[in-house]
Amino acid sequence: MTILVTGGRGQVARAVVEGLLAAGQPVRVASRDPEKAVLPDGVEAVRADLSDPATLPAALDGVEKVFLYADAKGIGGFLAAAEAAGSPHIVLLSALGVETGDPSNDPIVRMHRAAEAALRGSGLPWTFLRPGAFATNTLQWAPAIRATGVVRAPFPRAHAASVHEADIADVAVLALTGDGHVGQVYPLTGPESVTQQEQIDCLSEATGRKIRLEEISAEEYRATLSQWGDAEMVDTLVRHLVESDDRPAPVSPVYEELTGRPGRGYAQWALDHAGDFR
Repeated sequence: MTILVTGGRGQVARAVVEGLLAAGQPVRVASRDPEKAVLPDGVEAVRADLSDPATLPAALDGVEKVFLYADAKGIGGFLAAAEAAGSPHIVLLSALGVETGDPSNDPIVRMHRAAEAALRGSGLPWTFLRPGAFATNTLQWAPAIRATGVVRAPFPRAHAASVHEADIADVAVLALTGDGHVGQVYPLTGPESVTQQEQIDCLSEATGRKIRLEEISAEEYRATLSQWGDAEMVDTLVRHLVESDDRPAPVSPVYEELTGRPGRGYAQWALDHAGDFR
């Protein structure tokens, strides 16, 4: 049984590949730039681009399961190619809040809702993973921490139950290798809600250096975010911080229910990634 993992250069995809290899599964990794993917020995890398349907049949040849990053652009062509290749089970990396968020002003909700709808409307078996805030999002702080030891951000008491990419990968591997997961939706969070200040404290402890959070205004932060996204995305990210200010985030029990063990907290994530911040 060959399992195709898309988005091969991403943090979650790399963790899924490692988990599948540990489970003794043959893995094929798909990426727009497979030559840039850093992969374990023995893992096949292929080029696959949802916007280029001609790249899909070879990537899907002989595949029985797929770990798929949600991307509404081109997903119709991917699903058609998957059906032609034998209708593999698709484990989709979606997002928490896809049902309760407003797609009219939240591009994250809009993209993942469209991807889920396309899969529901296809003839393919599916499983949806819906993680909340990714702990890896705080890697955006790494350059400033390495350079100055100071993170400039608003809302130090904004909460998130950030999920470790290894926890997402654990559930993905279960869904890709076990029975009973078709048609299931799994909301995933970290095991506790922590504030931005508490995340900084965890990084200080993990790296052994003093890191300071310097509070700035939301407008100053908008200017920083504009480097990475358009105005709608910037508005969405700032709104999420406002809504979570001094409000603990809900914690999902699904990871522990599925695996029988507690999820990895942000302190563990900081230890696992301490080298990125030194």
